Amino acid sequence: MKNYEIGSILSFGNYNWRVLDIKENSALIITENIIEHRVYHDAYKQITWADCALRFYLNGEFYNTFSATEKSKIVSVINKNDDNQWYGTDGGVDTKDSIFLLSIEEVTCHYFGNSSSKLYEPGKNQRYWFERKDDNNNKRIARFEGKTGVWWWWLRSPGRVNLKAVYIHGDGNVGIQGNNIFKGNISDGKCTGGVRPALWMKFY
Repeated sequence: MKNYEIGSILSFGNYNWRVLDIKENSALIITENIIEHRVYHDAYKQITWADCALRFYLNGEFYNTFSATEKSKIVSVINKNDDNQWYGTDGGVDTKDSIFLLSIEEVTCHYFGNSSSKLYEPGKNQRYWFERKDDNNNKRIARFEGKTGVWWWWLRSPGRVNLKAVYIHGDGNVGIQGNNIFKGNISDGKCTGGVRPALWMKFY
């Protein structure tokens, strides 16, 4: 059994992954970079993580890119899908996932620094995003594999309405109001959001 530490980088499948958490003989890992761009859902309609196209892709086509040996190391988990903390938007039912996106709470309270005060006690000027001066923003910045520049990436949590999903802006700020699930953010010329899959992996 290899000795992994939180923050270390490991190779699994075709990608490099960062260790976010360790429990017993398993590690929560997320791809170090954005690995591709996809829409959250393939139609503009009210949707939650449980029924979105991106979830089915990650647990289907993407999951099947792993070898049988690699699949045996992936742990299926039950993910809780909370309502949006600012807007009360329905987060949907709990889901059983082999591969998933992180939630807003996981990203802002646990694995990329603690910005919980901004999530649960927003300032009067916080309407759509966290504060741009949040000290933890730089921890959330992600590159697109093989490309220059920084790019935004999806979380699984619902945005202001169920036509939007929360995202991490290119500067690491949290877009809690969300981007369009079907068209992403047309204004920045990068219509579909970045994907950083996460999963629990057995050490052996």
